[in-house]
Amino acid sequence: MQLRRRIKQTISLEERLAAEALRLREQAKLLPPGIERERAIRKASLAETGSHISEWLRSPGLRPPA
Repeated sequence: MQLRRRIKQTISLEERLAAEALRLREQAKLLPPGIERERAIRKASLAETGSHISEWLRSPGLRPPA
């Protein structure tokens, strides 16, 4: 049986996604207009959306369906 490596995350998922989005946006600024730049912007947008969804799911106002 193979053992799984377990890693304890010290930074929340929301923070990691926000940092990745920021990194990708900075990278996109350095790229010339084209497909690679659009991909970086799209990935940044997806990371930001994931961060917002995760925050929303963890919010105390969210209630399970009745």
